[in-house]
Amino acid sequence: MAETFQLPPTTIQQFTLANGLRVILSKDQAVPVVSVAVYYDVGSRNEKEGRTGIAHLFEHMMFQGSENVPKAAHFQHIFNAGGTMNGTTSTERTNYFETLPANYLPLALWLESDRMRSLKVTQENLDNQRNAVQEEKRLRYDNQPYINAFLRINELIFKNPANAHSTIGSMEDLDAATIEDVREFFRIFYAPNNAVLSIVGDFDEQEARALVEKYFAQVPSQPEPPSVDVSEPGEVARTQEAYYDKLAPAPAFVLGWKIPARRTPDYYALTLAAELLFEGDSSRLYQKLVKGDESVVSIQGGVDERRGPSAWYIFALPKPGEEVAVIRGQIFDEIKSLGTLGPSKGEMEKLRNSLSNDAVRGRQSTMYRAQRLAEYALYDGDPHLIDSELDQYLRITADDIKSAVSRFLDVENRVVLDIIPAVVDEDAELPVTASLQSSGEAKQPTAPAPQIPPQQPAVPATQPADTTKQTDTGSGPWHP
Repeated sequence: MAETFQLPPTTIQQFTLANGLRVILSKDQAVPVVSVAVYYDVGSRNEKEGRTGIAHLFEHMMFQGSENVPKAAHFQHIFNAGGTMNGTTSTERTNYFETLPANYLPLALWLESDRMRSLKVTQENLDNQRNAVQEEKRLRYDNQPYINAFLRINELIFKNPANAHSTIGSMEDLDAATIEDVREFFRIFYAPNNAVLSIVGDFDEQEARALVEKYFAQVPSQPEPPSVDVSEPGEVARTQEAYYDKLAPAPAFVLGWKIPARRTPDYYALTLAAELLFEGDSSRLYQKLVKGDESVVSIQGGVDERRGPSAWYIFALPKPGEEVAVIRGQIFDEIKSLGTLGPSKGEMEKLRNSLSNDAVRGRQSTMYRAQRLAEYALYDGDPHLIDSELDQYLRITADDIKSAVSRFLDVENRVVLDIIPAVVDEDAELPVTASLQSSGEAKQPTAPAPQIPPQQPAVPATQPADTTKQTDTGSGPWHP
């Protein structure tokens, strides 16, 4: 059934404003809601040396008020309208998104356009959000077992600093960021010609287009941002290392591989190999090590999807007393088996059914579609890929998976990072890497006259932003 499965085509209209903003409209009147996503073509790969973490820092800054929206009022407007919202940062992009009752589309567009045009980039806001990000790093990374090892693994896989450093950045770089750095970052990357706006849901196309023109057309464009070189040599940066984790209750390890870029045949095949090996309770490694041998407390992994060279990971937490080397050998043996014999017919059928099911379920959400449309437009210049991406996966054969696993995973060109429980020197620091990039002009563009939609909801008492917003730092697609 999955082999003949066809998704219904997505209704897509797209146009570009004179200032370069790419706009995608997808009407769906099934439910009276509308989802709006704004994707900026900036992530940790765009950061300059000594300023790691600034893309994620700026994600926080974008909620600190603009010309017509006080600090924290963005949250209040959305929530008072019965909506949901968030923003995330990855290596590849920074996005902001909200879902609202359909009649609040003008509010969503006004809020997004006001901060694109006239964000309050002040020393007070910088200091406040720098402290918030540093506290996030302490709580979610520095005070959690195993997490910082995941930040290290990319530095061992990738040689190019643009790919290797973490999205959360270093404390030292966050401390060093100046108001001039932040203003320059806003001017260069938060311009309409460096963004994609997608709207999915119950709306009138002509009205939506008029609203986009009204609120975004006067935002000034900027020169194109400097290009980023994310090319990589074939070999990993380092094949083996021990990471001493003072918070780890038991030994563990991370395995890492460098794989081809997203939307390539080998990438598709390796993503499906990941599904077979460690995704879900029916996966090979779960059945063998968790349910079968009962030698592992947890095994999981992920594929770090990037426009350049990507990464493939496995994390394993053995039970106390189990031999780490034995467990690691069993994982390598299972990879070799998949690369030698390939998946079974049953496994291929399971993959195809799962892919088709996930595609249908995902498309039921207006927010899922808004994000995918914006992503395909930003990365590939073609939002219609939302309808054909499933076909690319369904075309992958058992032989394709076997070949990709044998060439990219069943090799010595991989990283083995042993996580060892230990008390370490508090003053010791992991190597810090960051991308090299030329700086741009620091002058902030002057904001045009404000444009405010009618019947704005009243703003309630001030509510701290950090208690509401959940931030994804884009450090990877999975966590232990």
